[in-house]
This record gives sequence, C-alpha cells and structure tokens, in this order.
Amino acid sequence: MDEQAQSPRVTSSEGSDSPGSAGISVVKDLVYWSDPKKTGAVFGLTLTLLVSLAVFSVVSVLAYLVLALLSVTISFRIYKSVIQAVQKTNDGNPFRVYLEQDISLSADTFRKYCDTALAHVNYALKYLLQLFLVQDLVDSLKLVVLMWLMTYVGAVFNGLTLLILVVLLTFSIPAVYKKYQTEIDHYVDLVQKQVSCMVGKIQEKLPGTKRKNE
Repeated sequence: MDEQAQSPRVTSSEGSDSPGSAGISVVKDLVYWSDPKKTGAVFGLTLTLLVSLAVFSVVSVLAYLVLALLSVTISFRIYKSVIQAVQKTNDGNPFRVYLEQDISLSADTFRKYCDTALAHVNYALKYLLQLFLVQDLVDSLKLVVLMWLMTYVGAVFNGLTLLILVVLLTFSIPAVYKKYQTEIDHYVDLVQKQVSCMVGKIQEKLPGTKRKNE
C-alpha cells in the first residue's frame, strides 16, 4: 500500500525536462517578473478578462474577444492586400508563415501531459481520502478550520472576486518576497515556531493525534 501511495509522487517528479517542470519554470518566470513585458502582458490580459467576466456574461466576453481578434486579423489582411495591389506584388496571405506552422500536438507529448496530470490527480485523491477519513486528526482539524474560514470569505466575496484577488496577489507577493526575502523569512520562521508549539500542545492533549514518525 505504501509503495502505491508514493508512486504518484515519483511519476510527477520525473526529469527536469518533463511537461510539469517546464510549466513550473514558465510560471516562476512570470510571477517573479523575469521578463517585465511578458509578465505585464499576461497579468494585464488575465486581469482584464476576469474583470470583464465580473461585469458581463461569459458568452458576451467570449463573443467580444472573438470579434476583437477577428477585427484585428481581417483589418490587417485587408491592409496588406491594398498595399500589395498598390505595389503590384503577389506576396499572398500575410499570415502564411503562421498558417504553415505545425501546431498539432504529438501523441507522445499528449501522453506526457496526461501522465503528469494523472499523477497529480491520484495524489490529490489519496490526500483527500486521508483527510476525510481522519488518518491524521490534526490535518483533518486544519481542513475544518480552513473550510470554516472560507464560509465567511464566501459570504463577502464571490468566486470571480476571489480569482481577481488571487491574480493580484500571485503577481505581487513573489516580487515583494524576492526583494525583502531576508526580513520576511525571519518573521515567517517566528510564526512557524509559534504554530508548531501550539500544534504540539494540541497533539499532547487530544487522543489519536500522534504522528506515525514519532
């Protein structure tokens, strides 16, 4: 049973060139603003999309996005056609380079992404089963406290508002942490020591909270 429970972790941590590792590297570059132009574009588009979804319906937002994209591509195509007619050239479709690119997903790549996703799903299901069946009482109590707090959060914010806040925090906290890492680590260490002390006291008083490795 132990080997089966650990197998998803092994599968999900295969070589650094796996799809999961490549995706994590891209996300890190974005949230740490390694390329300000790229991060700014992704951040701006994501925030604009979420705010639009908060104001308009999903159907309206998708329709406007498609219309905007088509307006740009059709206008550019007409403009290039006029230029070619004036200059009497026959360059053809200005998007020909992109049309000739092979954007199909290979079977091997698709299987790699599926295997990586499956490993994470299996691990998440195993962990949720342990929480709901109270393998460790402290971890299950933590989930109870978290869900209790989320009831208050849900009463104040809706899902889209929370997503907007998550996006704002995701693109701001890592950059702030990178700049003030020493000071933040110091205070986080103090908080962790206090939390560990409190959890230890709870484990001593409640039955069935002693961990297996103790």
